[in-house]
Amino acid sequence: MFFIQPDLYSDLRTRVFSNSLGKEEAILQSVLITGGLGFIGSAVVRHLMATTNLKVIVVDSMTYAAMPDAVAAHDRNPRYVFEYGDICDYARFRNVLVEHRPTIIMHLAAESHVDRSIDGPAQFVQTNVVGTVQVLEACRAYFDTLSDEERAGFRLHHISTDEVFGSLQLGDPAFTENSGYDPRSPYSASKAASDHFVRAWGETYGLPVVLSNCSNNYGPWQYPEKLIPLMIAKGVDQKAMPVYGSGENVRDWLHVEDHAEALWLIASRGQLGESYNVGGASERTNLEVVHAICAALDKAFPDRKAHKDLIRFVTDRPGHDFRYAVNFQRIQKELGWKPRHSFEEGLSETVRWYLEHEDWWRAILNSTQGADRRGLT
Repeated sequence: MFFIQPDLYSDLRTRVFSNSLGKEEAILQSVLITGGLGFIGSAVVRHLMATTNLKVIVVDSMTYAAMPDAVAAHDRNPRYVFEYGDICDYARFRNVLVEHRPTIIMHLAAESHVDRSIDGPAQFVQTNVVGTVQVLEACRAYFDTLSDEERAGFRLHHISTDEVFGSLQLGDPAFTENSGYDPRSPYSASKAASDHFVRAWGETYGLPVVLSNCSNNYGPWQYPEKLIPLMIAKGVDQKAMPVYGSGENVRDWLHVEDHAEALWLIASRGQLGESYNVGGASERTNLEVVHAICAALDKAFPDRKAHKDLIRFVTDRPGHDFRYAVNFQRIQKELGWKPRHSFEEGLSETVRWYLEHEDWWRAILNSTQGADRRGLT
């Protein structure tokens, strides 16, 4: 017999039936994760596999940013199922829903790199906007087939970004769930649009939805085009460490494992129709982050010259938002969540992880995708 572990998520009930031998068996509820091979999605998969007995279905189209290795430990676990598919393919996604009958859907599939959105905005519109509408329509058709009992437990959790709120200046209060939308890049505009569509499907069609917006994530398995893993890789190779502009842009940093825990709380216990901000309480300028990485690399390679000497200031990103920060009091008050990692602890663990997994990120950097500078227009 299988049981859901008695923990924070005990409000997710298993249904029980009697088989032909008269023995009770628990039917595991299913959670479906779009983009489950991505950086954040794979962290959610690992979190659910470690803390629940739920069946976890991943739908992923295996783009350049997919990382099967991040969940490879679960490949042979009967609770884990991978389904290749593009969220823009309505028929394929609908068939996956009908086959696996998930109770909760966590929608993480998205194009997410701002620089890539500057070079190719159409792909961001296709995946983040059109893809989200296809997910909504497939979920609506699936929801209509459910019994009253199944409808009562069903929900779609849409995961978004703090970048939809625009840019803050120093001294401005952090974004709340009620902050107005003011996206400044093709990426943030596409995510803002997808947020609006999700809310519209909740209001117009009664689809049970919940949303969340997060600050900058970091941690193991992040594709090495993003700031922290790219700076680690450059520093390891003793190459120039490029910092946009003067490095004074401010971000709030959230460890991906803390985010995964928050996402599951929101998906399983958040108020339907509402939105939750998830932040790390760790605002740092980009230059402060790079200096911290340099200090960690100095400890790892004490015989080298100071890694901060590798820092080079480069042409800034077009329309570079100055500051992001989120107020996460709502999720702390309603769901009892707060980040477990301090930035210093989390960054130290992250640097150590990348040093121990050099073969993984080096293979990516040596591939045709690489991590070359993008978004120069």
